[in-house]
Amino acid sequence: MPRPLSEYSLRDHLRLRPVLHALKSARYRRIDRHYYPHPAAAGDEGAVQAAIAGKRLLTTIAFNDVEATTWQARLVRHYVSADAQLIADNSPDSERADAIAEVARREGCLYLRLPPNPWTRRNPSRSHGLAMNWVWRRIIRPAAPLAFGFLDADLFPTAPDDPFAPLEAHAFYGDQRPGDDRWFLWAGYCFYRHAAVAGEPLDFGLDWFAGLDTGGANWDVLYRHIDPTSLPRRPIEPVAALPGVALREAYFEWRGSWLHEVGLAGDLSLRDSKRAAVRAILQPHLDAAGAKGSGGG
Repeated sequence: MPRPLSEYSLRDHLRLRPVLHALKSARYRRIDRHYYPHPAAAGDEGAVQAAIAGKRLLTTIAFNDVEATTWQARLVRHYVSADAQLIADNSPDSERADAIAEVARREGCLYLRLPPNPWTRRNPSRSHGLAMNWVWRRIIRPAAPLAFGFLDADLFPTAPDDPFAPLEAHAFYGDQRPGDDRWFLWAGYCFYRHAAVAGEPLDFGLDWFAGLDTGGANWDVLYRHIDPTSLPRRPIEPVAALPGVALREAYFEWRGSWLHEVGLAGDLSLRDSKRAAVRAILQPHLDAAGAKGSGGG
């Protein structure tokens, strides 16, 4: 949604920015509305709904990365208190989508391949937000899980954790991101008590005209009514991923005990080296998770 008119400067008005922002926002919403009626390209929506009703659900928005999806599914099973994990596959590559579906089967996750996303090749942030909204509208809201959360596919737990525990005292919780005079929960780690938000018109998309990335469109619906300092927070620490390479060129983040690869940050020519560094950190945990077997959680 565009900002309120009172937040635009005289210069903005002279340049017709409120009108342009309103027209663009209407176009974005129209494209999104046309997407929601499309069913999953693979997987049984009804079966997924039945499997998550009354449960604590983690949903990962996957995108073409078979290795990261494998690591996360295995580590979530091993370390994280949750009843179910859904891999909602936003991958445009069918071969990789098939491989991710096999990962879900092998690791005991639910799986749906989302319909072709109109934003994927034009705006990755809008693509991710639309994928989250599809899952919310078609799966989570009607199924009524006890609680639900969304994860980025390159976020990996390395110690026992219960991200749903804060929901006993709060309607929602996650990693906070600022946006000018607003704030929102990062789309890669956000959790909600279903009963507290089910009646709200949630929108996990971005609100770029208000300076808010994916997940920020929930500002008007949820976040504006809450003092962010009242919510629990975990430390977030960027760390250089490669020796002798500047932090800004190759880094990952420790978000509490979760490792975030931040795959699209820095010098993309270093992605393979950075992936190898992340693999080395995770390997002992992956070994332990593999030994635990599919019944863990």
